[in-house]
Amino acid sequence: MSGVATSKGSRVERVRDGLRRDLERGKLHRGTKLANEQDLATRFDVSRLTVREAVASLVSAGYLERRHGSGTYVVGRPRARHSLDATISYTKMISDAGMKAQIHVLSLVSRPARAEEAEALELSEDEEVRSLERLRTANGRPVIYSLDVMPAALVGDITEKKFERSLYEVLKKAGHQVVSASAVLLPIVADRQLAESLHVDVGSALQQITEIDYSRSGHPILRSTEWHVPGIFELRVNRRP
Repeated sequence: MSGVATSKGSRVERVRDGLRRDLERGKLHRGTKLANEQDLATRFDVSRLTVREAVASLVSAGYLERRHGSGTYVVGRPRARHSLDATISYTKMISDAGMKAQIHVLSLVSRPARAEEAEALELSEDEEVRSLERLRTANGRPVIYSLDVMPAALVGDITEKKFERSLYEVLKKAGHQVVSASAVLLPIVADRQLAESLHVDVGSALQQITEIDYSRSGHPILRSTEWHVPGIFELRVNRRP
């Protein structure tokens, strides 16, 4: 049974990856109508159902758009969408958008908590934290520069190499799963240091997000400040009446 599922999954991936390569190499341009299911099934030597699943995944990722009564059209490389009513891993978001996600650790130091950090993390000012500076890239392009601060008591024995992945995964493996967060968004312009880190011009518009993440018990376990390059991530606020 699992062998059948794996085989089907690999066929869907083969079709999806083949179409995505066409998009990335310019063989399919924005506004182009995608070939019909039967033609694609013949091209990739798979069933129409397999083609349907592969196309659906590209629609969800933002590469394609279905138009009722007309067909499926190319809409170009998507911006990754981040719904601000839920915590999310940027690493997974970049990967889901079809781009290669990488995290580069720039520095990791242990030091006493600063006043604003101690207040945010409910620590005493002399309590030790670990301060992590990282750069996230999508297909090699810098997209997020971040400064993360965590109580050293939670992650004191975790090495720098292990921080080259989602912090949520690191914290979960250490027994401290993030279940909620509170974030403040602020549009800013890049100073020289941010411009150099993110490969943008000084004065370029950036989106700053300051976030506090909480464990299941309700205790703050992570304070993050991120600077996003516009046009890569689409930040959505879901509001309720």
